[in-house]
Amino acid sequence: MPKPSVTSLPSLSVRIDLGAEARIGPGKIQLLENIHTCGSISAAGRAMEMSYKRAWDLVDEINRICRQAAVERRTGGKHGGGAVLTAFGVSLVRRYRKIERNAASAARKELQALRTEIGRKKKRAG
Repeated sequence: MPKPSVTSLPSLSVRIDLGAEARIGPGKIQLLENIHTCGSISAAGRAMEMSYKRAWDLVDEINRICRQAAVERRTGGKHGGGAVLTAFGVSLVRRYRKIERNAASAARKELQALRTEIGRKKKRAG
C-alpha cells in the first residue's frame, strides 16, 4: 500500500442529503457547472468522461429530487439544441459552493492537524 502524500492538506468533500435516496454532491454540481459552461448535457458529460445517458440520468435525478428544474433543454434552432441552467440551477450551484467553502474553512485547522499526524513516524512503545 503506497504511503499517503503529506505535501497537501487532506480535503473535505460535501454531500447534501435531501432524503433517503436524494443527494447532491460534488459530481452533480460539477455536471451542472459543465452544462452552464458548455451549453449542452452531452458536452458536459464528455468533459467528465461520462455517457450522454448517464449525464441525462443525473440531470433528471437532480430535477426530480429538487422538485423543480435545475436544467432546461433547448430544442431545435439553427445550431441545434442545448441545455441551460435555470435560475434555480444557478442558485443551487452557488449555494452548494458556498456551503462547501464554509465547511472547508471551518475544518481547515483540523485538516492541518490531521496532515501533521499522518506525516509523523510512529514512536515505538517500550
